[in-house]
Amino acid sequence: MLRIIVYALLAVAAWKTYTTYQAKMAATASENLLLTEPRARNIDVGSSTSSTPKYRCDGRTHCSQMTSCEEATFFVRNCPNTKMDGDGDGIPCERQLCQ
Repeated sequence: MLRIIVYALLAVAAWKTYTTYQAKMAATASENLLLTEPRARNIDVGSSTSSTPKYRCDGRTHCSQMTSCEEATFFVRNCPNTKMDGDGDGIPCERQLCQ
């Protein structure tokens, strides 16, 4: 009987530790999400006649999210963390858009 009580107490202590750990991890994950969330940035593409830029960094990073070679090139040159120039030659989306 004593053995069962000891096992039950160990199980309760383990469960309490686990739930505390899960709560900490959830709080940390939500803080990291807020810190790494892409932020929209307006960047002028060099046109002096336009008052609003043609494109803006809005968190898109892949070729499948682009509509033209010009747009993909803008993102590679001006936006962080893009994944469109696999070979590093400065030409993005070579198979899909910029052939």
